[in-house]
Order: sequence, then structure tokens, then C-alpha cells
Amino acid sequence: MRKFYALLSREVRSFLYSPIAYIVLVFFLLVSGVDFYFQISFMNQRAVQYSVQEAFFNSVFFWFAFVLIFPLITMRLFAEEFKLGTIEPLMTTPVRDWQVVLSKFLGAVVFYLILWIPTILYFIIFERITGKPAATSFGAYWGSYFMLLLIGMFYLSLGCLASVVTKNQIIAAVISFCAITLLFFLGLVQFILLNVSAATRDLLGYFSALEHMGTFSRGIIDTRPIVLYFSMTVLMLVLTHHAFQSRKWRL
Repeated sequence: MRKFYALLSREVRSFLYSPIAYIVLVFFLLVSGVDFYFQISFMNQRAVQYSVQEAFFNSVFFWFAFVLIFPLITMRLFAEEFKLGTIEPLMTTPVRDWQVVLSKFLGAVVFYLILWIPTILYFIIFERITGKPAATSFGAYWGSYFMLLLIGMFYLSLGCLASVVTKNQIIAAVISFCAITLLFFLGLVQFILLNVSAATRDLLGYFSALEHMGTFSRGIIDTRPIVLYFSMTVLMLVLTHHAFQSRKWRL
């Protein structure tokens, strides 16, 4: 396990020392900050039936930034190693392949969590200035950030799979972006197509990140999305592990 922790520390440091990571951080905080400002401005103009916290986690700007950050985070995980040739000394170290895959995935998860920590200040500052609660309950905060973690882990694992199949970072980013966008908009088909059966609508709703976030942001915990995202994350990591082994033997 000591070697695994060393690998994980290596991946976290690679994120913290990468200029791309800070570009992603600034971009995300800029878009999320503008989104928070516009949501409050809109709510000041008219009476609404939802909280500031619900508005923030269910807006168009939020999901725009959300979908874009995953290709940027994961595109270099394996692709850069294969391109620079640094993957060969990594393979010769006394660690298992699954440890390499898991360390890169968890390193991406750590950086992903770092992105979201500053957003907590949005709600703290709002409540300090206005003296009003930003959410209907404390559980709504937990639900929102827990769902962000679940969806994020799935999308990051998908990005890992895209990065391991190519040594070109741009191609890896395009593959993961297309796959994530397709999955995201799959849940919106039920709102676009009107002539669909109730069973089809329920099935599409089961994959809808928007519905999942809407439910959890109200503090309602549904076990179905938890099982979905956890199982899909494990599946993507297993596929990444097999793809990594396949590429290793071709070197």
C-alpha cells in the first residue's frame, strides 16, 4: 500500500504543478461565480419557489462548465505518459496495473474536489450578507455535493478510459467530451420528444443527471442514482484497466 500511496501522491502533485490545472480552476470558478451572480440577480427581480442553492446547481451555466471540466482534467492522465514515454519506467516499477489506474483516477478525483471547495464560500457569503438561508435545509447541501461527487467520479472514470486508448491529449479530450455530452443529453431526450411512452420516459429519466441533481439538491436521497453512478464508475475503471494492460503489452 505504501507504493500505491506514493503513486497517488505523484498524481496529485502532477495536477498541482500543472498550468493546465490552474487554467481549469480559474475557468471553472469564473463561470460558476458568474452563474451564482446571475441566479441571485434573477431571483431579486421576481418571486420564485426554489432556493438559491437549487438555482445554482440546476442552471444552464452550471452544467456548461460542469461538462467541460472533465475532458480537461483527464485528457493528460494516460495520453501524456504514452506520448512522452514516461509510462515505460512507471510500468517497470513494482506496482500492479490496477494500482496505476486507481492512483490516476483518485488523483483526478482529488483535483475535482479542490475545484468545488471554493463554491462553498458562495453560500457562506450570501448568508452572511443577506441574513437569509441559501438552502431549504442543511441536507440540501449534502445532497447536492454528494451528487456532484457521484456524477464526477463516473465522468472522470470515462475520461480515464478515453485517455488510455490514445497518446494524443486532444483526441482523448474530444472522445471524453463527446461521450459525456451524449450521456448528459440522453437524459434530456424525454423533454424533447413528446410522443414517447411512459416506460421510455422513465428509462431516460433514470439516466438524467439533471433529474438526479434536482432531486438531491432538495435534500431527497434516492438510492437508484447512487447504484447507477457507482456501478458505472467501477465498470469504466475495469475497462480502463484492461485497455491499459492491452497497450502495455504492445509497447
